Amino acid sequence: MGNSFGHIFENAYNLYMHPDITPSPLDEPSYDPNFGFPNGRVERVSKATKEELISAKVPLNKRDYCAHLGIAYKACRKDHWPFAVKCSHEKHAYLNCEYEE
Repeated sequence: MGNSFGHIFENAYNLYMHPDITPSPLDEPSYDPNFGFPNGRVERVSKATKEELISAKVPLNKRDYCAHLGIAYKACRKDHWPFAVKCSHEKHAYLNCEYEE
């Protein structure tokens, strides 16, 4: 399977042997973070309210932009149990949102 820390040693080697072309992890980015966004970036706000997240008992680490889709998926699973396969659309929407996030 390979060395899981191989990238760390490779980056350290490149930083030492080729400092002119290897960016330091301590340096600030040299590019504009709004490049490609003519009007700037729009912050994504969660569609689920704090009360909905609390009532659905969503863990703190899952309270992100896709939480409303996770709540819909959990509700569908509860409604269709033991035939949770009927919730494949909700599951796909939630997992696709998490992937894009």
